[in-house]
Amino acid sequence: MITVLDFLEKSAAAFPDQIICEDAEEALSFSEFVARAKRIGTFLCRYHVAHHPIAVFMDNTAASWTAMMGAVYSGNFYVVIDAMMPIKSIFETLDPVAVVVDKKCAAQGERLEDVNVLSYEEIASVDVDEALLALVRSSMIDTDPVYTLFTSGSTGIPKGTVVNHASVIKYAQWYIGAFGIDENTVWGSQTPFYFSMSVSTMFSTMLAGARLIVIPKQFFSFPVKLIEFMNEKRINTIYWVPSAMNMVANFKALDGRELPHLKKVLFAGEVMPMKQLNYWRTHMPKDTLFVNLFGPTETTDIATYYIVNRPFRDDETLPIGRACANCAVMVIKEDGTLAKDGEEGELVVRGSFLASGYYNNPEKTADVFTQNPMNTAYPETVYRTGDIVKTNSYGELVYVTRKDFQIKHQGYRIELGEIEAAVSAVPDVFECACIYDETNSLIVLYCTGTDLSAKKLIEGVRDRLPKYMIPNKFFILESMPHNANGKIDKKELKRQYTESVK
Repeated sequence: MITVLDFLEKSAAAFPDQIICEDAEEALSFSEFVARAKRIGTFLCRYHVAHHPIAVFMDNTAASWTAMMGAVYSGNFYVVIDAMMPIKSIFETLDPVAVVVDKKCAAQGERLEDVNVLSYEEIASVDVDEALLALVRSSMIDTDPVYTLFTSGSTGIPKGTVVNHASVIKYAQWYIGAFGIDENTVWGSQTPFYFSMSVSTMFSTMLAGARLIVIPKQFFSFPVKLIEFMNEKRINTIYWVPSAMNMVANFKALDGRELPHLKKVLFAGEVMPMKQLNYWRTHMPKDTLFVNLFGPTETTDIATYYIVNRPFRDDETLPIGRACANCAVMVIKEDGTLAKDGEEGELVVRGSFLASGYYNNPEKTADVFTQNPMNTAYPETVYRTGDIVKTNSYGELVYVTRKDFQIKHQGYRIELGEIEAAVSAVPDVFECACIYDETNSLIVLYCTGTDLSAKKLIEGVRDRLPKYMIPNKFFILESMPHNANGKIDKKELKRQYTESVK
């Protein structure tokens, strides 16, 4: 089998009436899902292009997933976008063939400029042209792209990570085998489809014949309702960002309540605090599987994982474990040599999970997708993650920090430079700098200028930044500290902030 579509159709043949995806509006069986995706693919074939981006501007629904696969059926690849994203910047890089919107997002879609906006309801109702789809399929190979996901960029321009069929298939096969995903798995999906974590749940569902239930977003503000929903739907497996798990723990939602169907708890996207994880572990059966997964979008989703197999104090750090099968990692110091046990270095990944690179961004691609420094005999691409790690006494990898100013906040990878670029564009701002309070998960903004206030700054960046990237604390200074090189002294800002919160 060459493409993800081959695996989808194999599951549809084996489990035609099994529900693949359920949301608040509908539940689609595998056979219904494939039929609808083929109709969308048939329509998109009218553009007579291949390996081009098709944007999907829809909420997390079964319908949006069919639109994504419809793009793949047409010989192209999907790009999920959201109203919180800097869509104008993304489209300048992407130049999509078309944008698919449903009724709910139609008004926002109409405001998009210089792009073909398609009604999901219309294109999902055309007749399937099996001969045309077969012709398109005959020319597909496993290094063709499946999707591009956009992540934050240090220059203020988001990066589009391109991932191909081969990487998705190899990754999903590992994921299924490592965690026992099969036709009895019922996912409780928390992450948006534009977030790399969704790749794990969606494609493992497609390959294994599992069931994915989209949990309504509002339930994550009402943990008791969330637990009731999970029990009603008999959800037995979750893969959430720690923020969502923390909400359940912080509200003590499992006190006096049970999740009898839940057997596997997977999490990734940011550091999982032990206090909240220990709450989960003490309120779930001892045989519940807890797994900490770690990796960037550029490795499809995950490069290392740790199955929680021993107790941890509330003040300890959870390891990120060891490399996934068919994915090798190295820890390389600044001098280019391999780090020894306990030494810090950059996490570097090689193997078939690697993305193809960044869309329309050869310079950034060349910066991080480089020749393996440990191999001078033949060409071998590795990905330099920018994550600083070390090994502990168990031989497990432990995350330390970021090499640059990128942070992980509310489950998202964020470049502080992108926030600074947006704030710098606000009228009357002279200088600005961001630091991150990891203890309290706060983005802290320092700036200088005239007639500034937190309200004015928030209003100034609201249209430039997604909600999760808007700073949480603001400091208006008379002057910014600078180092000997004339650069803003972020170490001094960090020191001042630390003093202020003591």
